[in-house]
Amino acid sequence: MGLFEIIAVLVTLAAVFSYVNHRFIKLPTTIGLMAMSLALSLLLLAMGSVFPDVYEWASSLIKEDINFNEALMHGMLGFLLFAGALHVNLNDLAKQKLIISLAATVGVVTSTLLVGTATYFILHWLGLEIRFIHCVLFGALISPTDPIAVMGVLKKLAVPKSLETKIAGESLFNDGVGVVVFIALLGIAGLEEHQNDGEVHVAAKSHQLEQGEDIHSNDDSHVTVGSVTMIFVTEAIGGTLLGLVLGLITFWMLKSVDNYQVEILLSLALVFGGYALAHTWHLSGPIAMVVAGLLIGNHGRRLAMSKTTREHLDTFWELVDEILNAVLFVLIGLEVLLLSYSGKYLAAGLILIPVTLAARFISVGVPVTLLRPRRKFSPHALKIMTWGGLRGGISVALALSLKETLAVQTRSSYDVILFMTYVVVVFSILVQGLSIGWLIRLWTGPQDAT
Repeated sequence: MGLFEIIAVLVTLAAVFSYVNHRFIKLPTTIGLMAMSLALSLLLLAMGSVFPDVYEWASSLIKEDINFNEALMHGMLGFLLFAGALHVNLNDLAKQKLIISLAATVGVVTSTLLVGTATYFILHWLGLEIRFIHCVLFGALISPTDPIAVMGVLKKLAVPKSLETKIAGESLFNDGVGVVVFIALLGIAGLEEHQNDGEVHVAAKSHQLEQGEDIHSNDDSHVTVGSVTMIFVTEAIGGTLLGLVLGLITFWMLKSVDNYQVEILLSLALVFGGYALAHTWHLSGPIAMVVAGLLIGNHGRRLAMSKTTREHLDTFWELVDEILNAVLFVLIGLEVLLLSYSGKYLAAGLILIPVTLAARFISVGVPVTLLRPRRKFSPHALKIMTWGGLRGGISVALALSLKETLAVQTRSSYDVILFMTYVVVVFSILVQGLSIGWLIRLWTGPQDAT
């Protein structure tokens, strides 16, 4: 199936599901779309023996024609992160900078280690043999909260401003940090990631090669602290600087013209070109787009745009955000057709739901505890940040990215990681996403004390 036909199918499904949800079901858009898409996938599985041609067509579309990891990580993600950051107030973000920065760095690393260690013992208890480093890879891909899922739910709720800033700000930055941690662990595991275009250069590989190390060795001890630190410096700090430089260049160009068509085109070029450049230079594209979006959405909006431009730019990027979100959550539901089903895999996934929540509670609790002497938190801030940390498409994309690497070495490890990821993500979006609004109203009341 060609690219145009694939886009036609996905947009049509998203449009029909959006109509049905808005007209009859009335769930938050992202949750409603994923729920209906998931129901369609389960229906196709159930009807596979009755209508094999329909099932084969749908299965072929998902398994062969659509590369979810490529579509999200090298397509949609830059636009969604830029659109999300564009509407985050930098002054509000600055007030919460300590909790956001600690949760997005220390929190992600802590959660990765906790989930990875627990996963190793749980899987071995269930009789599923898997290397420890592969369990830590699962911890890395499931620990970051998904800004797309988080902001898609929060913007539909009457969330107190400071609390919304904490959750949304953390999700914007821990996404990029989580991807960097994942890339570092790929290097430690000796995995080289391949995509449709032939190869995606993993930063860990180059740093190991520089030190004369065998990236395909099964000895996890070969990678040094220095090489992993270099990955963080290159990816995270490099991505931040790239986003800042490109944002400043775009800001200057926006300030020198007063034509909303040209200015919208410049913002598009910033995302297209900036994300491609980050990928080419092996920097963090997600972090670069968040930084650029914050700069354009704040200083650019205030100092470089007319009222007419601001209105058109906001409308344009809100529309881009809504359309891509709709297609993304339809895709998440349809990707269930890729799973290899097993009772042990399901048991592992279900057990890991409370494990990931506990790890989230601990990893967020560490920075909250560190900051309590310096600022006041409400008694329920930690619980809301734990339950409001939704997992979504980024976790699924990172799990699917292991198909050409981990699946080649050990198919069973890939299958169980992908299945566990889906179980946690589906629970996160459907259960946590549907209940977070009620819990926020229950715990915070009319005033925000966080």
